[in-house]
Amino acid sequence: MPLNRRKFLKKSAVTGAGVALAGAAAAPAAQAAEKKKPGRHAKRYSLTVMGTTDLHGHVFNWDYFKDAEYADAAGNAMGLARVSTLVNQIRDEKGRRNTLLLDAGDTIQGTPLTYYFAKVDPITAKGGPVHPMAQAMNAIGYDAAALGNHEFNYGIETLRKFEDQCRFPLLGANALDAKTLKPAFPPYFIKRFQVPGAPPVKVAVLGLTNPGIAIWDKAYVQGKLTFPGLEEQAAKWVPKLRSMGADVVVVSAHSGSSGTSSYGDQLPYVENSAALVAQQVPGIDAILVGHAHVEIPELKVTNKATGKTVVLSEPLCYAERLSVFDFELVFEKGRWSVESVAASLRDAKTVADDPKITRLLKDEHALVVEYVNQVVGTATATLTTVDARYKDAPIIDLITKVQEDVVKAALAGTAYASLPVIAQASPFSRTSQIPAGNVTIRDLSGLYVYDNTLVAKLLTGAQVRAYLEYSAEYFVQTAADAAVDTEKLTNAGGRPDYNYDYVSGFSYDIDIAQAAGSRIKNLTYNGAALDDAQQFVLAVNNYRANGGGAFPHVASATEVWSESTEIRTRIAEWVTAKGVLDPADFASVDWKLTRNGTPVF
Repeated sequence: MPLNRRKFLKKSAVTGAGVALAGAAAAPAAQAAEKKKPGRHAKRYSLTVMGTTDLHGHVFNWDYFKDAEYADAAGNAMGLARVSTLVNQIRDEKGRRNTLLLDAGDTIQGTPLTYYFAKVDPITAKGGPVHPMAQAMNAIGYDAAALGNHEFNYGIETLRKFEDQCRFPLLGANALDAKTLKPAFPPYFIKRFQVPGAPPVKVAVLGLTNPGIAIWDKAYVQGKLTFPGLEEQAAKWVPKLRSMGADVVVVSAHSGSSGTSSYGDQLPYVENSAALVAQQVPGIDAILVGHAHVEIPELKVTNKATGKTVVLSEPLCYAERLSVFDFELVFEKGRWSVESVAASLRDAKTVADDPKITRLLKDEHALVVEYVNQVVGTATATLTTVDARYKDAPIIDLITKVQEDVVKAALAGTAYASLPVIAQASPFSRTSQIPAGNVTIRDLSGLYVYDNTLVAKLLTGAQVRAYLEYSAEYFVQTAADAAVDTEKLTNAGGRPDYNYDYVSGFSYDIDIAQAAGSRIKNLTYNGAALDDAQQFVLAVNNYRANGGGAFPHVASATEVWSESTEIRTRIAEWVTAKGVLDPADFASVDWKLTRNGTPVF
């Protein structure tokens, strides 16, 4: 079927670093009804701000990797089509003109749908399609969205094209032009809500993105954009918004609330700083939180300077939840003030898809389903990631083998051609499976769910040893005589699966009875004890190469090669060229878990 290539009107009243002003028509009188207080009358107004975050390309309740309706153990449902129904319900309840709809970032990356319209039929091509996420969000009627770090995964040109296709501004007060240090995107958005018999309520939305972009997408942003801390930029902009007459200030922040950073001390800015912003910057009423992929119905933070409560909420990712902030305002002494804020969540699984969104994007969805179901080879055995976290699994060896082969071919004829190539890979998913028989793009995409690209870095044997020790911190220290529960064996200190790495080319044991930092045992290369001075070329994904996960040495190591083709595409090319996916071509048991020298499994 033909793609919907309608040209959407450009958003109005947005300047490069300025304000988007939107005037709402008069609110229903009931929303501004006067309520008696002892001895006086006060004009009141009820405002509802709705928010999503980390949509990651989920329009429908569909799992492209499984070619089936999405399902998880908790019974969740996802997708903007569901969110659209929730939004319509709330607009009916509250009065459409008394609501605001925001997003906190990570929109255009994360599913085969978003990959398809970035790479296979790119929105940047002349006469190219309108991005499905722009189509859906325009149709639903978003007012503004903060930039997420994954907005930058496909480069600035793709992001700017997406921005151009949206009827709402993409906000990033701390996304600055590297040369002028002025905002490269609109920092804020202001909307007026008309109240019969009283001045309008001015609501300002400040958008903040994640400083980690400077690390994670260094290849695209270095020298072009810079990303200072959220607290610093909020402290600059919130007083400006108040001086411009904002009665309500809402922050949409692509930053979690934990106060932690995944990149160690590589940046002087906190990755997950939403609660710190609430605590440190006076004048904020509420914060829509993103980035962390956790569910926070309502979190109250006290501002240190004013003692006032700031209300935070983070809806679950993938459009599984919708945050709802209910504001009660009162007009006294010639001005509006926020009397109370309460936050709650609405659940996408409680409603059906909005048929308007289904009709709008059924053609694009069908195209992507057809694309991911293309057969590219045949597997001689079923490969799975089910126990890849704690056992050396052939399916992860496939990733390292592909990366090794690509880098070896790229370095042929160069000064580095004689150096041994090793590779890292992580067990991204606990449910990926490549079945015996026909292998599709869908199967391979499910194995490598991120849009990472490949980089080659120089490391010494000693640095590899330190790298492996750091990776082994992923395991919970387990005494030799303790029972082993595989559900409690990993993710020590909250480390996610994607920050545990295999490294190919070596043989080694991970002794989980030992303290972190002293776990790598019997580390050999080519059957001999590792020479700390030997040089290796590490084939590594760009997230890790730029410092993601804070692994030692790799970010500062000499880079000898890189490319912009996704590792997932390289895996598909490798399998297509082979025709047959046989573990004998790539699988080997290089590492195992032990306790005091005795294998755990």
